[in-house]
Formats: sequence, C-alpha cells, structure tokens
Amino acid sequence: MAHYRLAGDVPPKRHTQHRDADGNLFHEELMGEEGFSSDSSLLYHRGVPSAIVDSQVWELPDQARTPNHPLKPRHLRLHDLGFDAQADAVTGRRLVLGNNDVRISYVVTAIASPLHRNAIGDECVYVESGAGLLETVFGTLSYRAGDYVVIPRATTHRWLPTERSQLYCIEANSHIAPPKRYLSKYGQLLEHAPYCERDLHGPVWDPEMATGELATDVEVLVKHRVGGGIGGTRMTYATHPFDVVGWDGCLYPYTFNIDDYMPITGKIHQPPPVHQVFEGHNFVVCNFLPRKVDYHPLSVPVPYYHSNVDSDEVMFYVGGDYEARKGSGIGLGSISLHPGGYAHGPQPSAIEASLGAEFFEESAVMVDTFAPLDLGEAGLAGEDPAYAWTWAGRSTGGDDGGPAVFSNS
Repeated sequence: MAHYRLAGDVPPKRHTQHRDADGNLFHEELMGEEGFSSDSSLLYHRGVPSAIVDSQVWELPDQARTPNHPLKPRHLRLHDLGFDAQADAVTGRRLVLGNNDVRISYVVTAIASPLHRNAIGDECVYVESGAGLLETVFGTLSYRAGDYVVIPRATTHRWLPTERSQLYCIEANSHIAPPKRYLSKYGQLLEHAPYCERDLHGPVWDPEMATGELATDVEVLVKHRVGGGIGGTRMTYATHPFDVVGWDGCLYPYTFNIDDYMPITGKIHQPPPVHQVFEGHNFVVCNFLPRKVDYHPLSVPVPYYHSNVDSDEVMFYVGGDYEARKGSGIGLGSISLHPGGYAHGPQPSAIEASLGAEFFEESAVMVDTFAPLDLGEAGLAGEDPAYAWTWAGRSTGGDDGGPAVFSNS
C-alpha cells in the first residue's frame, strides 16, 4: 500500500524519543519491505517487540505436494472437504494447490484462531462466506462475504469469526499488490483501474487494545522458511504483540470487497488481464463478476479455446452460474485447474448456448501461476475424476480418473 495512514500516538519526528505520561520510553519497530527500500510502517510498543521467552516447533498441517502428472485438467470440490468444529483459520487450513511461489488453502471455521504471523509472504484471503474480525498489530479489520483480506508479511494477527466463515487462502512467497499498470509512479490508482482507494478499507484503531491490561507470555504461531521449505515455530513473547500505542506508514492490512470491482467489458470477448485485481511474484489474482457481455452482432460471449503456454489457471467458482463450464459438473465451491501445455476453453454445449447473451451472472476468483501447480492433500481429497474427459462427452468408469464409455449426457 502506498497510501499513508496514522493511528494512535506517534512522535512528531520518526526515530526520536517517545514516552508515556510516566516518562517510560516506547519501543519503536520498523516493519518494512525489501530491505528498507520499499513500503514500511513504524509501530510504537509498550513492551520490547523482540523479547521472547520460548521457541518450540509448530508442526504445520500437511504441506505435501503431488505433481499434476500425468498432465490433465482437474476439478476439485472444496465443499466436499470435511472440517471439524475445532478448525480455525490458521491451523485448520488444508492445502489444495501449491508451488514454490504460492500456496492455495481452504478452511471452514467458526472459532477464534491463535495469534499468527506469516513470515514467508503476504496473504490474500478471499471470504467465500461468513463475517468476523481480524485483529492485528495495526488495529482491527471487519470482514464479510466477498472480501479480499490482504495481510502483509510478518503481520501478527488473529481471526475472530462472528459467523461460520469459508476462507480461500492465497499465501504468497512474495508481496501482493495492485498491478503496476493500475498505479501512477507515486502509487496512486489511476483512472483506468477497475477500483480506487475509496474501495480499500484499512484497520480501525482501538486505543483500548494497547492501554488495557494485556496478557504476558503470549504464544504466536510463526510460519517461516526453513531448509529450503516451509516450517512452523511457536514463539512465546514476554509481552503481548498488540501493545502498540500508535503507528504510521504505508504498510498495513486492508480489505477490498469483490462487489466494488468495476468489470471492464468490450465489443468482443475480453482476455483475463482486464479482470486482474492483484499480482505477486510469478502469479496474478483476477475475478470474473456479473457484467454486460460482448455487443458485437456476431460475438461469442464465452471464452475462445486457449493454450496458456506460460501458466496454470485456477478458477474458484463462488457465485452465479459460470457460463463456460456448463455441462462439466462445476458448481459453487468448485475449483478448476487448467494447466499450462493444455488447450482449454468452454464446454462445447456452452458456446452455442451463450450466443445472444447480454449479461452473465457469475462470480469466480482466478489465480494464474507462471510455474506448474502441484496438488495438496485437500486437492487430492476433493477431486472429481470425471472432469478431464467432459469436453469429449465421456464419463469415468472408476476412481482412477481414466476415460470410460462415451456419453451424450
């Protein structure tokens, strides 16, 4: 975020003495990106932010990955995954897809999470359903269905659902931000961008969070890099990380609701980049929303067949009726994975059915990656083995996903 915010009590000049009414010095923490060369914020703590009293291994949920081999398109049903009542938004996540740049997980939760810090990269969590609060060192965000919740790397936070929440978690190994082409050289969202600063909602500051009685010896679950992979540590802090009396800067979490995105349409079918919301290293996030469609008299509103030779395409279907996938078994809560090296497009019956359409009532969140995606344990558990053969009108004869008899259904 390049947009400056100030909350709470900060000194007139950075890196100078800042004391409470009794003369006690507050402890300044710089939270910044790219080695002091990018966005940052300064936070002022009552306690010492680096004071830990214990550090133990946190065993992460299953992070195993299985290559998409032999290569084929996949249909993964997230709503078929089971989550028990004790699943929280941090430890209850199940890995669906991932590579070395980004991991996509899913969780259904109705309980508070532990304090958490992702030290690997930013998180962008899409709220499929539900509502609640995200408490952070910067203040509190309210979230609701349709929100993207963007959490910068190393932000200590916890999820507090007020309703059962279905969360689609995009975890980067990098930062996540608006596409550079949407931004001025100073970071303002430009006129051609499909959203603007008014649509981005930062944390609400509550001074009582820092001035009240806070717990000591507080455990924070930290996800971090280890040995070329991903590891977890339970760090116990002498004082509560939320003891911040004030902060200012351009780095903080925020929400953006999918309904505030203004779709860009055209006379003929528009390619996915016009639907882009965010970008990270080697991946992009797009959304496809209810919109007026192509108005050329001979237009074909559904996509043309395309070979994404440089990327894997992941679509998460979250609302309406996605026209291009009619007849495939895709429904709400489905993911389609169309890998690089495979020409994909609409189901054959969807092409003729779309002709003459003036409006599509559909919502989907797309992640395109520029390195192949592997399947996580949740992806394997939720797979529909018949999907790969649906363009040919075939169904599966067994659980191995192999083609079987021809079907016109």
